[in-house]
Amino acid sequence: MSGNGSRPLLDRLAVGEQLISDGATGTYLQSNGLEPGGSPEAMNATAPDKIKGMAAAYFDAGSDMVLTVSFGGSKFMLKKYGYEDKVAEFNSLAAQHARSVAPEGRFVVGSVGPTGEILETNGGTASESEVLDAFIEQITALEEGGADAVAIETMISVQEATLAIKAAKEHTNLVVISTMMFDIGPRGWFTMMGDTPESAVKELLEAGADVVGANCGNGIEKMVTLARKIRAATDGYMLIHSNAGIPAITKGQIVYPETPEFMADHFVALADMGVNIMGGCCGTTPGHIRALSDTIRGQTA
Repeated sequence: MSGNGSRPLLDRLAVGEQLISDGATGTYLQSNGLEPGGSPEAMNATAPDKIKGMAAAYFDAGSDMVLTVSFGGSKFMLKKYGYEDKVAEFNSLAAQHARSVAPEGRFVVGSVGPTGEILETNGGTASESEVLDAFIEQITALEEGGADAVAIETMISVQEATLAIKAAKEHTNLVVISTMMFDIGPRGWFTMMGDTPESAVKELLEAGADVVGANCGNGIEKMVTLARKIRAATDGYMLIHSNAGIPAITKGQIVYPETPEFMADHFVALADMGVNIMGGCCGTTPGHIRALSDTIRGQTA
């Protein structure tokens, strides 16, 4: 248990500081040894230096907090690779690796993505109790490895997100960040399960999240628009992680179109509206984070 050692993150937000998060995990690892279709989480055991190198690169670029390589670290996701018995090991290692290269005053945030299961309450077959147990197993391991906070991210079901929040709040002392993935259609912004930004944020906060927001799914311009809707719904702490645009296939390679400079200019709009934590999602690199850091802070990171 990390005890009250996790609170400094909230203390810094409370005095009005805006924190810079990191960029993409998958994008980095795919160019540093992750086999197509392989498990990123397994690299915590098989390629620890690559994992530490990524965390160090983001800290060096100016990140105040770095997410662990544990997005697919639930037993449901790891089972697809035959690693369902490695949940505690992989998640603990993920936090340990990031912690080992974290400068003083920087934070390690355990990444927790969807289980890939559809809850019974959403019309699926997974019970709330088994999904809750999976989150408890994963999140307690992240805390034991040295995480300061947990980011329950890229969620499409508010019900699943609230189970993860419950797991963290009742079984750890971690700061809890919870972000949904929204897309815009003819009727406005919704998750895949039909939740609006306004209703989702309300439920996440009621469930106990310390920080709420959105990540993935959109480039920076749309994320600025989405952030305004979320900010209008809450004056609480907010995080936005933006993709580097919508990817295209160029010469067999996945290419994200938004440059560090393009994104940094638009991150200024997020800062101006009071987004408390800003960072990147799919397609962003340490270069994007350095540009964000330089622009927001007005100095070289």
